[in-house]
Amino acid sequence: MQPLLLLLAFLLAHEAGTEDIIGGHEAKPHSHPYKALVQFLLKDQKNRCSSVLLRKDFVLTAAHCWGSPIMVTLGTHNIQEQERTQQVIPVREAICHPDYNPKNFVNDIMLLKLERKAKQTAAVWPLSLPRGTAQGDSWGPLICENMAQSICSYGQKNGTPPAVFMKVSHYLPWIKRTMKCFSQQVSC
Repeated sequence: MQPLLLLLAFLLAHEAGTEDIIGGHEAKPHSHPYKALVQFLLKDQKNRCSSVLLRKDFVLTAAHCWGSPIMVTLGTHNIQEQERTQQVIPVREAICHPDYNPKNFVNDIMLLKLERKAKQTAAVWPLSLPRGTAQGDSWGPLICENMAQSICSYGQKNGTPPAVFMKVSHYLPWIKRTMKCFSQQVSC
């Protein structure tokens, strides 16, 4: 199928090509309303990463998805088309994990504070944080029992294993503390 689907952005790492779905099939439109597309400039090149809407004002993604400016697109199925369900929201602040190391991708996790709250609709809906742990998946955020379990850090460009994931449950204290801090606009 010619149109690039939003699903591809979530199934492939940002370095991978987005021409094919690898080992999967097209998802039912808007069946994953928590998924978000992060687009950013880095060294004058357009990049994109998968992400997850955690709250109406916060998105969780990998720290290597940092650039300037950063825009988040919610509620889309086909990224080639302007859809009435889309919400494009600039990022007010990108908050990388304080121990993120870009050389070896340790702690490759980041919260994005949105400029404004997303409007919750059938196509845009936040996802819960995990209470426990889960096994990894390939490329996009791993969602299990409607909770974000992991964020893909890096892997092979063709979608074959291995891939490295940041286990969200390991970062829960930092995620919760950071979202509370930035929501109350106090010094973190």
